[in-house]
Amino acid sequence: MTENQIQSNPVNWAVGGIFATAFVFSTAAPAADQQEPPPPSSYAPVVEEESFASTKARMEAAKPEIMARQKKLLDQRYDLSDRPAKNVTMTKGKPIQAGVRIKLPNGVTWQQLASMSPEKIRDQGLFPAGFLPLPHPNHAEGGMVFPQFHIDEIKKQEGEVLRNLTRFDLELDLPDHLLPEFPPPMFLTTRPDLGDVSKGQLVTTQNYYELFNGTLTPKQLDGVRLLVTPAPQQQFNLTADRRSARPSLGVTCFDCHANGHTNAATHLDPQTRPQESRRRLDIPTLRGVNIQRLFGSQRSLRSIEDFTEFEQRGAYFDGDNVIATKKGVNILERGSEVANMAEFQSILDFPPAPKLDIIGKLDPAKASQPEMAGQELFFGKGKCGSCHQPPFYTDNMMHDLQTERFYKTQMINGKKASGDGPIKTFPLRGIKDSPPYLHDGRLLTLDDTVEFFNVVVGTKLTEAEKKDLVAFLRTL
Repeated sequence: MTENQIQSNPVNWAVGGIFATAFVFSTAAPAADQQEPPPPSSYAPVVEEESFASTKARMEAAKPEIMARQKKLLDQRYDLSDRPAKNVTMTKGKPIQAGVRIKLPNGVTWQQLASMSPEKIRDQGLFPAGFLPLPHPNHAEGGMVFPQFHIDEIKKQEGEVLRNLTRFDLELDLPDHLLPEFPPPMFLTTRPDLGDVSKGQLVTTQNYYELFNGTLTPKQLDGVRLLVTPAPQQQFNLTADRRSARPSLGVTCFDCHANGHTNAATHLDPQTRPQESRRRLDIPTLRGVNIQRLFGSQRSLRSIEDFTEFEQRGAYFDGDNVIATKKGVNILERGSEVANMAEFQSILDFPPAPKLDIIGKLDPAKASQPEMAGQELFFGKGKCGSCHQPPFYTDNMMHDLQTERFYKTQMINGKKASGDGPIKTFPLRGIKDSPPYLHDGRLLTLDDTVEFFNVVVGTKLTEAEKKDLVAFLRTL
């Protein structure tokens, strides 16, 4: 149709245009059914395309299968039984779990494995499954997941209407006996004479003032207030895009870092995309942050102030500032709120280590023979002291263990296992209080941890030497 024809008969052109357009779409329909999925995006969907009731019902129905899949993976990897060590406990008295829990591939011993080259282990598929990255309970979904004992205590103290940390779609996958003691004791660098200043309680909005008024400065006290005050988070918020049955006021810093320590809640790292490449996080302790210079297992944040601000602005929302705006990001004021929170965190102390002297090494008059032998191995044949230097057993650096030397890239329950990259050297002071181990919690006991580094670093320790090294680690 010419331009003159269009101008002389606009109605016929409009109608013809509609049918022409309809024809184009109708003939294109089969191709649309076969079109490729949309390309990956750095952003989470902002507009809900499904009602909350429908989402909840769908995810609740899928939950048993998802948790069964994760349990199957854990059972294939680990011995999850409750086998406490004799006469060895965490600071407050919870028994430490003993023994190597990672299952070996058939037909190989730990000693044989440690004598093989990385290439041979990789080519023969002998890297123990428990040494591979541990996926989130539902890696495709991700998000914060809390242990049941913490959920129950928050409901008891604060009520469950606006502060129920139960997810309708997921549960934490590791059994309680493999997690830190709860509630953990809290020690302050400013008042070592007081011992556990939490007095056996989980510090929350309901008791922080009674516990600390008169012990802390006004700025520190305000810092605690902010650390136990909930703020919106990706899974726990007031919108329909949440994973709690009721609208939620959110989570607090101390919901993961219970009493300034850890309860082994889990999450996915906020700094990686796509989803399959994100790493599970085993929540680290905040004890001793005053002596640290790097914060975040891989983010290399340079101050506790940066870490504090980033967590609520970014990590609470998977590092997505767009979805954070939708759900109600809590913008902390740097000069007062962030400063006060950091000031309190900076006086969180390590637990007592009565066998260590003032430079962080064993006092021969207090240590056993296996512990002294373990210390010698730590700084010698075991090579642990190359990164974990006394008195706090960190070098405040990041190191890449290049674990990808030992296995081929593979998918594990939605997680792409392809190496770990540089990881912060976490302090080992008080390490017995912080199971599970490594940045994603893949190592359940200190015995597992020693076996892992014996293979990855190639130290070729004997069975007796490994036991002595574990004995030393328990004294830190």
